[in-house]
Amino acid sequence: MSSSSPQGPATDALPGAASPEAEPRSLRLEDWLTVIVMAALALITFANVLVRYFTNSSFAWTEEISVFLMIALALIAGSAAVARDQHIRIEYFAEGGSALRSKRLSMLGAATVALLFGVIAVLSVRVVWDDYSFGETSPGIGVPQWWYSIWLPVFSALITARAIGLFIRRSRSTVSDAAPAPKDAQP
Repeated sequence: MSSSSPQGPATDALPGAASPEAEPRSLRLEDWLTVIVMAALALITFANVLVRYFTNSSFAWTEEISVFLMIALALIAGSAAVARDQHIRIEYFAEGGSALRSKRLSMLGAATVALLFGVIAVLSVRVVWDDYSFGETSPGIGVPQWWYSIWLPVFSALITARAIGLFIRRSRSTVSDAAPAPKDAQP
């Protein structure tokens, strides 16, 4: 028996994942943005249900705003997941093998995410410019479409920055830091 802390769902974390107390404030900002967007979605949906129930009609703007908020939510939460190194991976390959292999695969994953979202950020600037220059309006409430599309390059750039930060953290870590904790360790 060892005197180390017990391993369980609360303490099993991905390699390099920080405890909630040690997270940077910038991640807390993303967490609060997630909470605010979720609350706004719930309130808009609840208001629309009440209006539909009592008047047999609905607010036309709720669907458009809800779709925008869901997309923003996915991008904000994706940024936080990349920063915490909790993005999707195949554990058999990511955690199998040596610690050096796990570190290199983590770095490869971060570089790939940075490249993908960097390309999305650059290409989506053209979409925003087209929406702005052609005066596109949204179908539901008629506001300028670029009000919605401007957030794609912004959040994609944020995810790119988070992935680059993860890549740098992984490249600076030692091989022993990248080694995953044993899943079946006994207290």
